[in-house]
Amino acid sequence: MKPDLLCQNAGLVSYETGLLLQKQARGMVESGKYSGVLLLLEHLPVITAGRGGGKENLVASLAALHSAGVEFIESDRGGNVTCHNPGQLVGYPVMDLSLWQRDVHWYVDRLEEVLIQTLKEYGLVAGRKAKYTGVWVGNRKIAAIGVSVRRWITGHGFALNVQNDLELFKAIVPCGIEEFGVTSLQKQGVAVDVKEVAAVLSNQFTEVFTRAVEARSDTHG
Repeated sequence: MKPDLLCQNAGLVSYETGLLLQKQARGMVESGKYSGVLLLLEHLPVITAGRGGGKENLVASLAALHSAGVEFIESDRGGNVTCHNPGQLVGYPVMDLSLWQRDVHWYVDRLEEVLIQTLKEYGLVAGRKAKYTGVWVGNRKIAAIGVSVRRWITGHGFALNVQNDLELFKAIVPCGIEEFGVTSLQKQGVAVDVKEVAAVLSNQFTEVFTRAVEARSDTHG
């Protein structure tokens, strides 16, 4: 049976609103109304730290961030420190992994695949980098991933740089990785807005995760 996936576009919201939307989506998944809900949105300027830490990777002071109108929030997602701002496509898949695979590494790999296939639609050759989570164009990270999983239902997700101001990343050591930089579709010469990328990504998401269910069905006869 194919999973019932819902895609919701929430527009530009605060990080706090994003958490609330995830909570509402989790309720829909836990009730069995949907197998998964993909929230696609943009965030107001915010820097978040994950369970892997990140406050130590702040370059700017909290006071400087505050005066610039940038929030700093410690999150329960995986990963280290990252930035969100308008022009970046943020995806929060809230999914019951029991219907796919109870394997967090597998899930992260599938999210990377969604992003790689989305970027391929725009002529960008993107891929994985050994030892580092996320999606890369050469030695520059174009998409960060940080997830949470509780009772096999996922939260948080990924952030794809589309046409956002990358100057904000100078306030941190992105993901705690000093030797590599960040990039975006715009920086790679692709002029496209977030809404268009969101439409392409939602299609790729549905394809990747539907194929995963079909493959599991074949395996289990």
